[in-house]
Amino acid sequence: MVFSSSLFLLYFFPAFLIGYYLLPHKFRNIFTLLASIFFYAWGAPDFIFIVLGSVLLDFYIVDIMHKSTLPKARKILVSLSVILNIGLLAYFKYANFLVDNFNVLLEIFGFKPMAWVNIALPIGISFFTFQKMTYSVDVYRGVHAPLKKVWDYALYILMFPQLIAGPIVRFHEIADQIEDRRALETADARLLGFFRFVVGLSKKVLIANVLGEKVDQIFAMTPGEISTPLAWIGVIAYSFQIYYDFSGYSDMAIGIGRMIGFKFPENFNNPYISQNITEFWKRWHITLGRWMRDYLYIPLGGNRVPKVRLYFNLWVVFLISGLWHGAAWNFVVWGAFHGFFLIADRMFLIRVTKVLGKYPNIIITYFITLVGWVLFRAETLSYAVGYIGRMFAFDEVGSRIVFDRHFSAMMVAGALFAFVAAFGKTEKWWMDVLEHPKKTGKMIALIALAVLFEMICIAAITSSGFNPFIYFRF
Repeated sequence: MVFSSSLFLLYFFPAFLIGYYLLPHKFRNIFTLLASIFFYAWGAPDFIFIVLGSVLLDFYIVDIMHKSTLPKARKILVSLSVILNIGLLAYFKYANFLVDNFNVLLEIFGFKPMAWVNIALPIGISFFTFQKMTYSVDVYRGVHAPLKKVWDYALYILMFPQLIAGPIVRFHEIADQIEDRRALETADARLLGFFRFVVGLSKKVLIANVLGEKVDQIFAMTPGEISTPLAWIGVIAYSFQIYYDFSGYSDMAIGIGRMIGFKFPENFNNPYISQNITEFWKRWHITLGRWMRDYLYIPLGGNRVPKVRLYFNLWVVFLISGLWHGAAWNFVVWGAFHGFFLIADRMFLIRVTKVLGKYPNIIITYFITLVGWVLFRAETLSYAVGYIGRMFAFDEVGSRIVFDRHFSAMMVAGALFAFVAAFGKTEKWWMDVLEHPKKTGKMIALIALAVLFEMICIAAITSSGFNPFIYFRF
């Protein structure tokens, strides 16, 4: 079940909100947990018991660790929790990848490939695994005391707004809200949460879905069939598709959270107005970047190590980030690609390009991300190389893709909303609209606009069978 489906919008979500608001505060966590289990089981019934079992095991390991007064025992238990979570992620997400590559090696040396049944990937495992590890590590570090009730911990991991695709919410950020969030359950928060939800829904349905249909058609062609202009149209459309798809889903998650008293961290902040790749990663998938910084980069030494080691650590972090996104070589190369530019930024690139000014740097950074997006979108590394070759071929190849006015309009809208924050105080104004309470007249106008766009989105969903969600595969 995804947020941009008729099932969720017309049945699950309204029923959940009615039940949630009618119940006394002391029952709301359990109700939300049960709804979240149902939400997950609807899409992945075969995996719900594995997820629940791992949640229970983690809770009691961390509980024993917290009560222990022996430093060595605490270290062993937190290591056990981390290893179990990494092991679970590695088995389900990377076993097929490892076996496939091992079989390639066997064939090269003339041996018979190993027999293997492909393992299905549990939905959202990349996201909830990272959240489980933040719980273990935060409690071990003494950042926050563990939750007293197992169902509260299960709610933190399985809460349906951010279960499938984040934001990655670190334990200490919402630990107090899980136990008592009555101060955040205000009328303004609920109304602004609904508005934020519809903003995300509109991004996903009205822009990302429209662009995604043509992107799929272009990337289904062989590189030899793709002209240079078509290759650029395809990757530019994909850059807007993935941004509005993923940031839209994050907006919907944040909005739902606000409606039930949770304040989730922001996950996107106008990434395409970045002036270098370092800034891009402070604006794109913010919660993943912070997770990698706090739980991987800093433990590796952070900025306190010699420069050569620092550059190595950066590259390791982004290789892992690439692999986190998908078990394929193109994701590894995508991570290395961004790692290369991050290192170059540290070494010289930011100083060199600074003289160009703001807007040329935005264009250069966007160009770099476009090349990276080909690596991310392509099914294989060889296809990505072929596609990038077509982007710079500049020869005559016919194109059989027809672009209608709807696609062209959404390309313009995508570009407008992606880059408008580079001008004036648009960025600050928009965050004020999303976050701060309004006077009655303005609030009524916002909610009326939200209701209108929700109806338009529902109409678009019911009239089209094309409604993918990119991050489902991760």
